[in-house]
Amino acid sequence: MAKTPKTPKTPKTPRTPKASRTRTTVVSLMAVGALLGAAGAASADDSGKKPSGAPTGDGAHALCKRAPKIDKRIDRILDRLNGDVTERGSITRLEKRVANAKSAGHTEIEKYLDKRLTHRRSLVPTLESRQKDLASVVKWCKANKNGADA
Repeated sequence: MAKTPKTPKTPKTPRTPKASRTRTTVVSLMAVGALLGAAGAASADDSGKKPSGAPTGDGAHALCKRAPKIDKRIDRILDRLNGDVTERGSITRLEKRVANAKSAGHTEIEKYLDKRLTHRRSLVPTLESRQKDLASVVKWCKANKNGADA
């Protein structure tokens, strides 16, 4: 067999002297310290104000605006979960897949699908309770001008 020629090593890039790096580090640390000191002085002046990211209300108006869409989404998901075997994402379809995996002797597939089925079954009561809670929110919104005053 013929030997393949070795590729030549690439030359290493020269390093900067240690003194230069140290000087750069010290200068950058001094700049960060000056910025932090200025920020501390600025925050001491604004002690009565809230941070800009803090919420000022409970978001009632926005929730009242989104409530119909949320309700439709929950209805759609519950219809899918409670659908028949032909409905993708339904509980009965997943039950059928678990049964098929069990009859085929695919234990690992069956175990995986069974855990998905358990989770999917747990979604139904959660979504139903959210639907009831949302109904009371919609009732509140109608009584309070869609949360415009809140």
